[in-house]
Amino acid sequence: MGKTIIVSNRLPVKIVREGDAFDYMPSEGGLATGLSSIYKEGDNLWVGWPGQQIKNEQDRQKIITDLKKENMIPVFLSKKLIQNFYEGFSNDTIWPIFHYFLQYANYDKTYYEAYVEANKVFCAAVLEVASEDDTIWIHDYQLLLLPQMVRKHLPHVGIGFFQHIPFPSYEVFRLLPWRKKILKGMLGADLVGFHTYDDMRHFLSSVSRLAGIPNTRGRIETGNRIIEVDSFPMGIDYKKFAMTAASPKTIDKEIKFRSSLGDQQLIISIDRLDYSKGLPQRLQAFELFLKKYPQFHEKVSLIMVVVPSRDNVPQYKELKETVDLLVGRINGRFGKLNWTPIHYFYRSFDLISISAFYRMAQVALVTPMRDGMNLVCKEFIASKLDVTGVLILSEMAGASKELSDAILINPNNIEQVVDAIHKALTMPEDEQIRHISIMQETLKRYNIHHWVNIFMARLGHIVKLQKSMATKKIDEQTSATIAEKFNRAKSRLLFLDYDGTLTGFQPDPLMAKPDKSLISLLSKLTSDERNRVVIISGRDRGTLDEWLSHLPLDIIAEHGVWLKERETDWQTISNLKSDWKDEIRPVMETYVDRTPGSFIEEKDHSLVWHFRKVETGLGELRSRELTSHLKYLTTGKNLQVLEGDMVVEVKNAMVNKGSAARQWLEKFDHDFVLAVGDDWTDEDMFRAMPDNAITIKVGSTSSAAKYNVSMFKEVRDLLKKLAQT
Repeated sequence: MGKTIIVSNRLPVKIVREGDAFDYMPSEGGLATGLSSIYKEGDNLWVGWPGQQIKNEQDRQKIITDLKKENMIPVFLSKKLIQNFYEGFSNDTIWPIFHYFLQYANYDKTYYEAYVEANKVFCAAVLEVASEDDTIWIHDYQLLLLPQMVRKHLPHVGIGFFQHIPFPSYEVFRLLPWRKKILKGMLGADLVGFHTYDDMRHFLSSVSRLAGIPNTRGRIETGNRIIEVDSFPMGIDYKKFAMTAASPKTIDKEIKFRSSLGDQQLIISIDRLDYSKGLPQRLQAFELFLKKYPQFHEKVSLIMVVVPSRDNVPQYKELKETVDLLVGRINGRFGKLNWTPIHYFYRSFDLISISAFYRMAQVALVTPMRDGMNLVCKEFIASKLDVTGVLILSEMAGASKELSDAILINPNNIEQVVDAIHKALTMPEDEQIRHISIMQETLKRYNIHHWVNIFMARLGHIVKLQKSMATKKIDEQTSATIAEKFNRAKSRLLFLDYDGTLTGFQPDPLMAKPDKSLISLLSKLTSDERNRVVIISGRDRGTLDEWLSHLPLDIIAEHGVWLKERETDWQTISNLKSDWKDEIRPVMETYVDRTPGSFIEEKDHSLVWHFRKVETGLGELRSRELTSHLKYLTTGKNLQVLEGDMVVEVKNAMVNKGSAARQWLEKFDHDFVLAVGDDWTDEDMFRAMPDNAITIKVGSTSSAAKYNVSMFKEVRDLLKKLAQT
């Protein structure tokens, strides 16, 4: 097992020069907290930019040596590259496009060229420390090209990619001149993750419509690789914020703040300076609230913290001026000697102060115009130890999909925000407790550590699937080797699917009746007493009986429900086990872990997965995934999977091709086994085959089979060669 390498634009440290030495301050961000459990272990590494330009080679070597002790590898970028890659393409092109602020997007070719160059620099840094058996987890919009760059040099390495900002709709994303190159870059990963189902859906739509690559249930098949796309809502370190809120330092700070503010109901607003946060609209809503509800004058204040960001950039400079003017106007219009409506801070605060603000505030006002997730709202909920308070949350934030017990608003609807503020300030305490309690339980379960674990587990699963599904194209040499083994064998079992394997697909299934050439081929194979030919198909027994019963072959119909040995009558099989729940329940629990709002109901004779409370769209997607997963697990165990109204239920079922094939393998002697099929139902058959069996998938290179061919005509050619030996 190789190491795990995390790659992001920034390392989880801030470098501060102290004379000739450097001081390394750990970042307090959610990502750094969550991933610390990975990169600090064993040989694992974190690759990223150290946050500032380091020109002196001696300084660079010093930083490399110091950070290596902390399992970090710095990537050094020139001043020009930082400007054009980070400030340029990342923040002046991708950021506005992905947040739907199209008027701010700058399509400068030199920006994109710098973006490519920077991604190459990161790739070189990764390749210096990575090998094929490693796992690489790449983060965010600054490194969209990196997965494919790494894949080019390490074709079999496991790569995960996670996007922390929204992914826009196809109609918006296609405005990018370099759209296909960006998609191709992202598709270098084995697992592509987003915060929400909507972001995932938009990405899949762009891949389909711009790259021409379809997907099935969130899986994209490109050549010999399967790429999985999924949503993984990022959580916070719940214990950290709850413990900080309970610390004596925080309580002391709260007392100090409260003595300055007096007896006020407080609304907290914390954001980085950015046009996506909806700051002017938020202030306009608060102004309208004070105008509409004068009874709250001198009784409520807004604490507005705006963390400085890029205020030398024209759009941001203009935004700050707008915020400054609005705050001044509102305080000037409504303020009194003993009351300031808005306490405005254009600076950052330490965690203790922020926690004190969360404790003090009755209401959190989180109203971004567009946000990938937004963790401020989650931090506020985790800090409410008395389980009171109200969260007003924009439905445009990814967190709104999980925190449905908040007051959800459209940030463009100023009147709705005003009504939400009034509702929040007048909400009875028992109602506050009910909503906060529900949201706290959600955040406890789906915390940052759960997010890391579930993503890494899924990446491990898809990488393992990639390796298990890799097949080899049958060439002349392989064909000759198979024929030689066939010729030496004294007893042979041939399992042959019908549609897509022995014959091509037809618009009308009844038109796929075996032609003279196929009948002749099957006659030759069955005429040899050393051969036992089994047609194993999803077709109904009546059709197969009509087409093939005149030949001395065995038939498995309807994926294993009906069985017929040559010259015998049809019979059914059943293999119901009493302990099936122990196998199915963990699978359902995995989907509960991945799907906030879902739960399991256990009945006497069934297990039911409910998704009525799950985000619209995501529930339907997960139900299809779960149904597919369960159908594979339950077929062959006399269980069946039923899709109902917002539920997936497991009770009785049919056996699959694999369990049916096993009966022939156990009953009849064989020293040569061949199994050929073309669709997902044949995967069960391939997995049931002994290790020395020749298994062939038709059409796809991703399969449990060992080999693959392109179409049914190649299957016939191989069988003709075998029939002539």
